Amino acid sequence: MVNIGEERELLKELREITKNKENWKTAIDEVSIYLNENHSDDVKAKVLWLLGEMGLHHPLEVKKYVVDIASYLDNYCPKLRERSVNALGRVGRADKYLIVPYLDKIMEMRKDNVDEVRLAFVWACENIATNAPELFCKKLDLFYEMIQDKGERVRIEAPEMFRVMGKRKPQYVKPYLEKLQWFVDNDTNPVVRIHSAGAIRITKRALKESDSNAADD
Repeated sequence: MVNIGEERELLKELREITKNKENWKTAIDEVSIYLNENHSDDVKAKVLWLLGEMGLHHPLEVKKYVVDIASYLDNYCPKLRERSVNALGRVGRADKYLIVPYLDKIMEMRKDNVDEVRLAFVWACENIATNAPELFCKKLDLFYEMIQDKGERVRIEAPEMFRVMGKRKPQYVKPYLEKLQWFVDNDTNPVVRIHSAGAIRITKRALKESDSNAADD
């Protein structure tokens, strides 16, 4: 049974570890222990978040715990699923090879019945795509569908994936420019319109630079 007093103390300790980034590298093993022990969902949520941030800065040290992080993608608690996919996104931003074995499972999280989990999925993919856009070149249809998600925050965030990809792999976003323009012209949410317009602008700029570089060659 969870001891409330002990859990509060542990959360306090974890907050202190979070503040001291210079000690993260040596604290990873200590923090990871709490994922596999009988602690509250609040503690595990904090640990998952912290391991994700630690993994962004020290991916090799977090490598052996990625399987534990990924195991929470199937958890009954939506907060833990959310934190799990988010952590994998942060680790994957640092080193795509650490999350590639779980990429199919990560992609399944777009179907989660909880809005916050689907939102975390989009964020995670944006993080991974920042340094490994090639993983998503043939998956953009999924993000286009998410601009029509039932969750408003998911709809707001989904066009941002096209901005991330448009900057790095503009040729793959090019076929979606007219579709994104439809959201710019017609969507009822002003932030969806703004984010869609931003994705178009970034992609067109990258396409122009690409054409210019080709001409110089």
